[in-house]
Amino acid sequence: MKLKLALFAVMMFILTVLTGCEQLTVLDPKGPQAERLASDIKLTMLMMAGIVIAVFVWLVIMLVKYRASKQPADYEPPHIEGNPWVEGILVGIPVLIVAILSIVSVQSNYIVESAPQGYEEKEPLVVYASSSDWKWHFSYPEEGIETVNYLYIPTDRPLEFRLYSHGPITSFWIPQLGGQKYAMAAHITKLHLAADVEGDYMGRNANFSGKGFAENKFDVTAMSQEEFDDWVKEVKSTAEPITEKKFEKLLEPGHLGRMTFTGTHLEFSPAPEHHHEGDKYKEDKHSDEHHSASDKKNSDHDDHKNHNE
Repeated sequence: MKLKLALFAVMMFILTVLTGCEQLTVLDPKGPQAERLASDIKLTMLMMAGIVIAVFVWLVIMLVKYRASKQPADYEPPHIEGNPWVEGILVGIPVLIVAILSIVSVQSNYIVESAPQGYEEKEPLVVYASSSDWKWHFSYPEEGIETVNYLYIPTDRPLEFRLYSHGPITSFWIPQLGGQKYAMAAHITKLHLAADVEGDYMGRNANFSGKGFAENKFDVTAMSQEEFDDWVKEVKSTAEPITEKKFEKLLEPGHLGRMTFTGTHLEFSPAPEHHHEGDKYKEDKHSDEHHSASDKKNSDHDDHKNHNE
């Protein structure tokens, strides 16, 4: 009786706590990439819940069934080498779980790294998303505008984000549209997303990058293509142009509100699309070695020529 009352109390406590929780944004997807990730998370949660429930059920059965022994005090159980069925279950089930999750993870990784399903034939909107301490810069090269700490995107159109950082490594994440991806200095990473539903979403840096990390967020607004085009026209007619001096000021550590500019910083501070710094070093080193070898060869040729003369 006491065991039943304890289990009932625990269940009521869990239900009471869960009713006060808001829905997780990752489980409220608004795009195809996020939909795939949410389904994977739900599958993982169901598998883990099944394991936990099975373990506790067997634990209760063992405690109730074998809570007291009718054997004499000096009873010694027989030595048993092992049961092949039990050992097979203990080894087989974990292997099966890992295999299923591995297959699902590989398939999902391929899907989310490609163009969003259903948008393969559409031209993507390219946005350069770069981070600094502790703000986000969004450059629209085709539209010729730039925003700080907020992002406007059209629905029903693929999005190609080109991510990099002006400082430490950060992680670009819009939970309701897709998974996070790192933004690094001297290197471009690409993230493919799409928004199926108009609305306001939260975006943030998901990688610790210093004392201002907690407020390193940005607002995302998904709208129709017509509204997006109208917004671009309004920005071009009202916003001030971004200059190199203004951009250098923006890169200084600190927090800022929403800002809008015509033009992009890519015009005077290009994104590192072609190579890593390490690759550049290797190219420069290879070039120096090539020139050194060439100079040595020419010098040897001149010495040989002088000797003949």
